[in-house]
Amino acid sequence: MYMQVRLTLTLVTAIVVAGCQTIGPGSIQRDRLDYASAIGDSWKEQALLNIVKLRYFDTPVFLDVASVISSYTLQGQVDVAARIFPNSPTDTFRNLGASGLYTDRPTISYAPLTGEKFVNNLLRPIPPQAIFAMMQAGHQADYIFYAAVRAINDVYNYSGSPSRARREDPAFPRVVGALRRIQQAGALGMRVEKRDGTEMTLIFFRENASEDVAKDIASLKETLGIANDSKEILLGFGSLRHSDREITLLTRSMMEMLVEFSSGIEVPQKHLLEGRARAAPETVAQASPGEASLAHIHSGSEPPRDAYVAVRYRNYWFWIDDRDLESKRAFMFLRIFSSIAETGTVPQVPIITIPAN
Repeated sequence: MYMQVRLTLTLVTAIVVAGCQTIGPGSIQRDRLDYASAIGDSWKEQALLNIVKLRYFDTPVFLDVASVISSYTLQGQVDVAARIFPNSPTDTFRNLGASGLYTDRPTISYAPLTGEKFVNNLLRPIPPQAIFAMMQAGHQADYIFYAAVRAINDVYNYSGSPSRARREDPAFPRVVGALRRIQQAGALGMRVEKRDGTEMTLIFFRENASEDVAKDIASLKETLGIANDSKEILLGFGSLRHSDREITLLTRSMMEMLVEFSSGIEVPQKHLLEGRARAAPETVAQASPGEASLAHIHSGSEPPRDAYVAVRYRNYWFWIDDRDLESKRAFMFLRIFSSIAETGTVPQVPIITIPAN
């Protein structure tokens, strides 16, 4: 009898102590990683689906996750009833009861991309200063220019977009190649300063560079029509420069980059024959290896086995192969450019009332 009572009291104490423990700290590591992974995968799928829609002249829809709030409730109850010194064996009884309730109520808010946000995030070109800032941060100059720049000082990049389809100018790969080598040598610099109340971005090259880098700098200046004795070069937006001491970038918007991505889709032949999707421009078919689309997007009637990201559209699967590092890198940069395209204004998040449990 004594051992049974002791065991009962020990069990009751354990339940009470466990019920007093908080679930908050333990949920941070689990929830933060899970939500971050889910939001990241969802962004990739939404971006790929909209890229495919553009090839079919379907309306792209963008829905951002504005906030994620998890609310937990943990309740416990223990009931104990015992008669330790009964008058007779028939009066002996011991009752032990325990109950618990765990509730998880996540509140997820979505903000559709419309109106001014749609214009700023998708239709406004990437600022030229952001292009060179990414280069200063260590991202490869050649890839950034091929993805986000339409022209530099009237030297044009390749485009697979139906409205702007064209071969690249022969000088474009020479320009981005020289920029890449100058960047690798640490001979490229940028600073922002105010002159006469106007903020200006200036590009400069290191003077004590090696002989090979000095040749690249001279070649770059000659190709872009920049004065050889210029120490500081003004950075601006546009296709034509106003002086021989200026670099102008005609950058792409996020929507332009999405259309460029869509030129790399393997559209099912059935859909092309039925006129459901546009055929790739002739320049895409004639493109050289250096003029390839930003990403290679496969299609098929069966779900892919090894996909980096995959979506289903019109009874077909579209995906990027997980072993295609170039296409995966392109998608990674697409997310970075998407963040750069934002104006920085904080969206109006709905007011949410959360019960304090």
